[in-house]
Amino acid sequence: MRWTFSSVRLRKPHKPGRKCAVIILLTLLLVSALIGRPVLHLAQTAWKDTAAKEPLKEGFVDDASRMNAMEISEVWPVPLDTQEAEAQLAQLFARAQSEGLPISIAGARHSMGGHTLVPGGIMVDMTSFNKMTLDETNNLLHVQAGAKWSQIIPWLDERGKSVAIMQSNNSFTVGGSVSVNCHGWQYGCPPIASSVESFRLMGADGNILNCSRTENTELFSLALGGYGLLGLILDVNLRVVPNERYRLEQKIVPAEQALSTFDEMIEDPNVAMTFARMNITPDQFLRNVIITVFYRDPNPSETLPELTDLPLAAIRRPVFRGSSNSDYGKKLRWQTETKLQPYLRQSYYSRNQLLNEGVEIFENRSADYTDILHEYFIPRDGLEEFTTALHEIIPRHNQDLLNVTIRQVEEDEDTFLRYADQPLFAFVMLFHQPRTEAGDRQMESLSMELIEAALQTGGRYYLPYRLHATPQQFHRAYPQAKQFFALKRTYDPGELFQNQFYLKYGRSSEMDQ
Repeated sequence: MRWTFSSVRLRKPHKPGRKCAVIILLTLLLVSALIGRPVLHLAQTAWKDTAAKEPLKEGFVDDASRMNAMEISEVWPVPLDTQEAEAQLAQLFARAQSEGLPISIAGARHSMGGHTLVPGGIMVDMTSFNKMTLDETNNLLHVQAGAKWSQIIPWLDERGKSVAIMQSNNSFTVGGSVSVNCHGWQYGCPPIASSVESFRLMGADGNILNCSRTENTELFSLALGGYGLLGLILDVNLRVVPNERYRLEQKIVPAEQALSTFDEMIEDPNVAMTFARMNITPDQFLRNVIITVFYRDPNPSETLPELTDLPLAAIRRPVFRGSSNSDYGKKLRWQTETKLQPYLRQSYYSRNQLLNEGVEIFENRSADYTDILHEYFIPRDGLEEFTTALHEIIPRHNQDLLNVTIRQVEEDEDTFLRYADQPLFAFVMLFHQPRTEAGDRQMESLSMELIEAALQTGGRYYLPYRLHATPQQFHRAYPQAKQFFALKRTYDPGELFQNQFYLKYGRSSEMDQ
């Protein structure tokens, strides 16, 4: 009995307690595993992150690719005073021609194919040339070409206005944006050229011409999207729109339902801005899509959100940078965007708030790696064929894809070297690659296959990025290019304005290939 009693006495109070302790311990371990790994991954990413890019050697310049470092003769900053700047620029052009030095034109240098660089030449740095005025009666912003959108948006915000068409980030200059004829995520809009009322262009002879749809119309069409090859754009008159309050709606759908879902979401007449993002995690590669639509708020009496940082700004960089070279990081980013962000994001935004974000929040500052953009314009009836090609081509090349964003762009009726010759969907891709010759060759091989896939659908590729297309591919994508370059030499017979893009595709010897 004593043994039995002792056994019972020992078991009754301790058996439940041991079970509870085990359950609590297992729960803590599970929570720690679920929370600990993401926290550790983000902490490691932040620890490895660098505060600034490595400096270039003295006398060398580069662009956003960090793959085009080259030695040039000089960087020539434009003076602040308008009259002084115009007089000195004309003198600079004359000196450059007498000394046989080519000139390239640079703003923020976010193109990636040497479009702002020419070996041994003079780079005109436009970034100090950034004054602006607003014609509120006609909704026209008069702005010098070196002004960045990050300077323009807060200035317009104070006046209740906003940019009509621009890229998804504010880090670029006006001159650069119109020279590449950028497009945005503003729904139902052509590229930025459609919002340009006029601009002043200084030619190789130092003379200044006003260019618009009614004055010097050929130059207007050539210089917009002309990559700085027709002359130097001094200032631009851009149409602006009211700043507005937007409501956000998102849907996550399988890729095969994305187009029909998008069509349903844009039936609302209040649709203002749209984009989609594809899943890039290895186990669900391009299989599902986040569709994002911003609608004009039907209640205009509500206060506009202030021009502040977007939510989660502090965490978004390590989440994004942690997806490079990491399958786990890619899954964590997708989970953050699809499961966490919906509970933490704002419900309403101002238009300016959405536009006022810089590339700095995501940019690669590593010394060993860089991020390279691709962009392909695909007609609606070629979407299935192109996405099928992406499924096969990208994994086969084993490249580190960080992002695929899809935007919609309407037909361009203004520029000569147009990419949007019809309504198109733009696939914007970001790849992470080593900053080595071998890494660049591998990226070139991928690029040529993706360009070919786009051409097979009746689409095109975007020109501001790496010059990986063969001359044959370039001229197939842009059959008007030969005439464009011929007209360039008509207006600039001494070929004063040059860049790497022109040296590869524009010289007469290159066009004969």
